[in-house]
Amino acid sequence: MRWTAFAIVAMLALPLASRAQGVSANEIVIGQTSSFSGAIGGEVREQTAGARLYLDWVNANGGVYGRKIRLESLDDKFDPKRAAENARQLIAQGVFALFLTRGTPQNLAILPVLKETGTPLVAPSTGAIALHEPVNPLVFNVRSRYQNEAEDAIAQLAAEGITRIAIVHVNDSFGADCLVGYLNGMKAAHLQPVGVFSYDRKKGDTNDAAAKVIALDPQAIVTAGHSKPLANLVRKVREAGLTGTQIVTLSNLSSQSFLKDLGDVKHGMIVMQVFPNPAHMTTRLGLELHHLAAAHPDFVISHMAMEGFAAAKVLVEGLRRAGRNPTRASFIAGLESMKDYDLGGVKLSYSRQDHTGLDYVEASIVNKYGTFTQ
Repeated sequence: MRWTAFAIVAMLALPLASRAQGVSANEIVIGQTSSFSGAIGGEVREQTAGARLYLDWVNANGGVYGRKIRLESLDDKFDPKRAAENARQLIAQGVFALFLTRGTPQNLAILPVLKETGTPLVAPSTGAIALHEPVNPLVFNVRSRYQNEAEDAIAQLAAEGITRIAIVHVNDSFGADCLVGYLNGMKAAHLQPVGVFSYDRKKGDTNDAAAKVIALDPQAIVTAGHSKPLANLVRKVREAGLTGTQIVTLSNLSSQSFLKDLGDVKHGMIVMQVFPNPAHMTTRLGLELHHLAAAHPDFVISHMAMEGFAAAKVLVEGLRRAGRNPTRASFIAGLESMKDYDLGGVKLSYSRQDHTGLDYVEASIVNKYGTFTQ
């Protein structure tokens, strides 16, 4: 009997010992640090709701090889230091991978934690070039690069004959990255900005930048920043009488939260997008989002929600390809095997040499009804 009891204990212990961190018989635990409160809380909540919508559907339909996916989320209040602390806490608690961290400074802050612990990160919510080049073996981007968006924005303005363009950006790593894209776009169009102005991320005060831009009376203003500060900039420009000036921002503000902050000055605002318009349901991705959201009357359908939804699809497919007994190594290999993977009208590709994911960029404008038109 003693030999039998020992054998049983040993047999039970083997699967436990062979399981990867964050993986049990019944679930896979994924960690998220993001800014659920503060300046970008609205965007983050929309995005995470989109991800949870898809994960809940997967779980209701048997999960991945019988394991449900549990998303553990912590609020970093848009503080890079706290983001790194949260990442360490989540990994110490036993998550399998990190997911959907919002913000360029925040993602840059957690990169050393990923390297130290060997933890993969899927769908960082930033288009910063530093997460694309050089290829980080642990980071799998989903959204396109900010610099691609910025270059496309300038190209479209130049095609309209617009030459007098001012740039306003937040003074952090996100703003600096976007500025490079805008300047590259202007160089390609053989243009020089009429002015380049920044505002402090912590203070969020764009009054001074607005005053300087207004004095230049540009044909267009291209921006990189966050919702409330840029909404204030737009309001100041419009109140000064620059009603014909085109104002452009990037996909980090493709949210209903930003439109709410803009209020009565949202009409005509141009926002670059990295996903198809979810309101039009012209893609299977959009149709799936609407279908699952129909059971949730309060769900906000937005580009941000679609980004979270698409990110969750990538996460789940990577877990499926990792096999019945997933390890971080098999998960990474599974993701790297996703060549021309159809998310539902947009195709994503990874390889060992390229972790960019999508390369989708287009412009949208806020119409008279207060919604995005692409």
